[in-house]
Amino acid sequence: MGTGLDIADVAERAGVTASALRFYERRGLIASSGRNGLRRTFDPDVLGRLTLIRCAQDAGFTLEQIGRFIAATPQDEELRHQLGGRAGELDEEIARLTRMRDSLRHARTCTHSPLVECPEFKSRLLLPGT
Repeated sequence: MGTGLDIADVAERAGVTASALRFYERRGLIASSGRNGLRRTFDPDVLGRLTLIRCAQDAGFTLEQIGRFIAATPQDEELRHQLGGRAGELDEEIARLTRMRDSLRHARTCTHSPLVECPEFKSRLLLPGT
């Protein structure tokens, strides 16, 4: 066997099933580099691609959108516009989650009863300017 990774190795390292890898390959998101007997093998760089796919899925992208992004060229202005819009949505989500995290950190040491009525806890949850 060459430098390729067996499908089972890739699945274990990436935290996905072998069937998910075969599905991603059918969708054109990844490509196998060959076979070792009946088993697919992959170049090690497939792990980076799988990280991208997982991150994009976690960010709310569909597999169709991920496939389009993977195949995109700098000339795809429509996709660039969509990516910019999604980045803005993620900024809003990050800000919301940051406010919640900061409120929970305060609540961890707060002595106000009940905790959720603490003015500082509540102020951390508010949007800036409200």
